[in-house]
Amino acid sequence: MYFSDYFYLLKILMKKKKKQYFSTFTFAKNEDGKNPNYKESKKDFVAPKKQLGQHFLTSLPIAQQIVESLTPDKDAYTVEVGAGTGVLTELLLKTVENDKFFVVEIDLESINYLQKKYPNLQFSQKDVLETNPKEWFLDKLPDENTKFRLISNFPYNISSQIFFKILDYKHQVTEVVGMLQEEVARRFCAKPKTKDYGILSVFLQAYYDLEYLFQVPPEVFNPPPKVYSGVIRLKRNDVEKLDCDEKKFRALVKLGFNQRRKTLRNALKTLNISAENLENPLFELRAEALSVADWVFLTNLLEKP
Repeated sequence: MYFSDYFYLLKILMKKKKKQYFSTFTFAKNEDGKNPNYKESKKDFVAPKKQLGQHFLTSLPIAQQIVESLTPDKDAYTVEVGAGTGVLTELLLKTVENDKFFVVEIDLESINYLQKKYPNLQFSQKDVLETNPKEWFLDKLPDENTKFRLISNFPYNISSQIFFKILDYKHQVTEVVGMLQEEVARRFCAKPKTKDYGILSVFLQAYYDLEYLFQVPPEVFNPPPKVYSGVIRLKRNDVEKLDCDEKKFRALVKLGFNQRRKTLRNALKTLNISAENLENPLFELRAEALSVADWVFLTNLLEKP
């Protein structure tokens, strides 16, 4: 093989490799929080990683819609989960006090890129599922009861787990705005007596008011996912604590939905419910028919001998 042939093959390989990467947006320079000497080059890219469930948003108008969906509050502590290439980050730096804005990002390549662009951006290189708000905010929250908001283009492969995590800190998380797979987004916001209504629908709606905001098509991502996405907003309601044993409430809801095609009389058979309690008409329904209030009532009912 001649030297020219090697050169030709190398050129082909470089072209293929280049397609695997996403050249990030070129935003307006000299904005707050941005390095005024930073100049984007072809070397500045972040490779989307399948194992992290990364699909980078490439539409600035949609990014603006997402950020604008967060209640305006410049002084609120705010955390972005998974900044990726920084399309939301750039906009958030303009709307939130920089000393109260933090990013939780596990991808070192993303962190290295964003630190060049925003040298004062506060990062926590952590797995959000394995850590807590104290670590997300680098021990800079005034105390463990300090309220904060969360925003994210959620990694598709762990979005449900992240929302279970949010529920663990519901006394602190006042608002969530995020993008998920559309099917998951609609499931979270679903109402009773619908096929999408499920375990997380009940858990989240017990403590938050949820709203499905808008749909996002696959072609505005790199790489494009195989499904549409949806943006939702959660706002904390006034429920500090449910009027029942919350641990038993969660266990009961999970058990009921584990066999969602069966009536609760059959789905909850392992609980050895008394004949007297089984006379309640709720046991003739399927799990998807019960509201949060119904599940609270049922939890209390089963507490009785």
